[in-house]
Amino acid sequence: MHILLTGGTGLIGRSLCAYWHEQGHRLTVWSRDPAKVARLCGEAVRGIAALEELDGEPLDAVVNLAGAPIADRPWSRKRKALLWASRIDLTEQLVTWLERREQRPAVLLSGSAVGWYGDGGDQELREDMQPLGDDFAAQLCGAWEQAALRAQSLGMRVVLLRTGLVLARDGGLLARLRLPFRLGLGGRLGDGRQWMPWIHIADQIELIDFLLQRPEAQGPYNACAPLPVRNAEFTQALGQALSRPTWVPVPAFALRAGLGEMAELLLGGQRALPSRLLDDGFSFRFTHLDVALTDVLGH
Repeated sequence: MHILLTGGTGLIGRSLCAYWHEQGHRLTVWSRDPAKVARLCGEAVRGIAALEELDGEPLDAVVNLAGAPIADRPWSRKRKALLWASRIDLTEQLVTWLERREQRPAVLLSGSAVGWYGDGGDQELREDMQPLGDDFAAQLCGAWEQAALRAQSLGMRVVLLRTGLVLARDGGLLARLRLPFRLGLGGRLGDGRQWMPWIHIADQIELIDFLLQRPEAQGPYNACAPLPVRNAEFTQALGQALSRPTWVPVPAFALRAGLGEMAELLLGGQRALPSRLLDDGFSFRFTHLDVALTDVLGH
């Protein structure tokens, strides 16, 4: 199978390339810096700077995961524009190119996030629900999904991946939290009651492959473990995994003062459940947070 990836040099993309290369698939990564694709994704992975380089080549699937990190820095007007362009504008460009192709891939699996729902409070969130909020993250995810759904008019199967917090050894959330927690500076955010839907990187990779290979899979899927936890529980579990105390809570007012609008991303949450994945027969390897953290952080 020939698979085109966007976001292939990111955390999930790198792991996907390694996983699919072992299975013998042909992989192409669309990147702003194609020269680094082989170094980050493997020598067998081809990097391209322009989609037109694939004109005339058969293509079986597209996996669209590109997007600047949403929580790396406060949401200034310039940062919001970058977050929007790196997701919506890029996806629109991708679908426009697919429209021009004579041969089209059978499936587009496109990224999204549980932020699509907005702050869900204590409500259990399943894929058949409507969004509950209209904050910037929800608007971003909503527009991202709508851009990808244009590919349905081309006769393509479209899968929307509403991903939670990915737990991995080499990047993502834990890469940002490891140092302060090791220094004993970890603590809950606000009152710690907000829900954190998480997923182990191994399950994330396997469910993407599962959905790509499943002809009847289409529409939104919550990509998160079946047992989400509250922020206070996550904080305690991470501290225990690192054998460090978690005595330094961050008050909500301090987050809002320092991060502005982006603070609501950390103070709100989603009790998202992977209902459709479970109904379709996907089996998670990591369902309990303590086990997942031990696996990711263990030596």
